[in-house]
Amino acid sequence: MKTTSEKPLLPRTKAFALRVIRLVQSLGDDRVGRVLGDQLLRSGTPVGANYRAASRARSRADFINKLKISEEECDESLYWMELLVESGLMPERKIGALRGEGSEILAMLVASIQTTRRGAAAS
Repeated sequence: MKTTSEKPLLPRTKAFALRVIRLVQSLGDDRVGRVLGDQLLRSGTPVGANYRAASRARSRADFINKLKISEEECDESLYWMELLVESGLMPERKIGALRGEGSEILAMLVASIQTTRRGAAAS
């Protein structure tokens, strides 16, 4: 069985989006929960969509650009999750695994960008 870090990134980013959706659905319906949930939903779901779009990039620069967008969205998602925990809206024990997965995805996106840039410089 593959460890999480060995699983392909495309299904992981989609699973991340689905987990974000479920998390947002579980938030309360008060004003703060809605606003933070909306922000998290807007940043957490495009991570996989932009990663998927990178596979159809027309050039190395386009590929890197799409990965950078995915990276930024993932990092933003982590920020909104931090706020959910630090505001007391969501206990760390319920969101910790999702935050960990987001951090792993972010690290892999950064590594992919760096590898692609190094390959471009070597060409």
